[in-house]
Amino acid sequence: MSLDTIKQPIEAELEVFEQRFREAMRSQVPLLDKITWYIVQRKGKQVRPMLVLLSARLFGPILEASYTAASMVELLHTATLVHDDVVDDAYERRGFFSINALWKNKIAVLVGDFLLSQGLLLSVRQQQFRMLEIISRAVKEMAEGELLQMEKARRLDIKEDIYYDIIRQKTASLIAAACSAGAASTAPDEASVELVRRFGEKTGMAFQIRDDLFDFGIDDIGKPLGIDIKEKKMTLPLIYALNQAERSTRRHIINIVKNESHKTEKVAEVIQFVRQSGGMEYAQEVMYRFRQEAFDILNEIPESPARQSLKDLLMFVTERKK
Repeated sequence: MSLDTIKQPIEAELEVFEQRFREAMRSQVPLLDKITWYIVQRKGKQVRPMLVLLSARLFGPILEASYTAASMVELLHTATLVHDDVVDDAYERRGFFSINALWKNKIAVLVGDFLLSQGLLLSVRQQQFRMLEIISRAVKEMAEGELLQMEKARRLDIKEDIYYDIIRQKTASLIAAACSAGAASTAPDEASVELVRRFGEKTGMAFQIRDDLFDFGIDDIGKPLGIDIKEKKMTLPLIYALNQAERSTRRHIINIVKNESHKTEKVAEVIQFVRQSGGMEYAQEVMYRFRQEAFDILNEIPESPARQSLKDLLMFVTERKK
């Protein structure tokens, strides 16, 4: 299933969104305008705006509020990516230089602040206060999720339920916000918005677990192996493998993650340990469970091309190779 096919019910609307998004990025400051132009040129798959517009399309035609929601979500998402690259000292994103690599950290932080404020202002100008609440809550949860992960990384004592809390806040909150903001722009009642928000949350959980699996090597992937281990992130395949291991093995693996994750051969040892312990299969099962729950939620909404595209998009993000 290609993204082009998935986009079909909202193809014309996506083009309008792109125009609106470019306008929302404009600034009177030449340096800022140059940087935002660079950001627009290297846009990704646009999964989040697609989620907004398809969720809106479930309940009727795309409205002005739907475009506002899509622009807000994409501005927020872009702001967090710019800030993440500063936090992670990353010099590349999607094969391009990051903002901090080209213009240094101070400018990158300020650009992220600008994008975030532009998103919030967009809703205030149009008096879309429900959108403002949905998106602001997502910003708060994403920050809390990242900080919770950092706090737990120090002790490496993450249990499975804490891991779910982290990814629910860190990743699923924005995807849930994209879906509920889209639905809020056209849905007849709050119950429908909540239904679509739950679909987004389950999709986000499955999406993040798929990302975690890449770190241990499934199929032909675009992401280098062991990045999460080097960053001392406890992901589901590793958590499961540690829970199955004997105490001495567990202590040995945790010691590697804590003290030797900078050594390539030691990272390879952890990857091998997870693969042999059934961690990959377990995480995949959990991912499929979240995906099925998301499908079940969507089935409560009447059939339409938009609903089918959301199902196809869910398949796309959970079967993706990179």
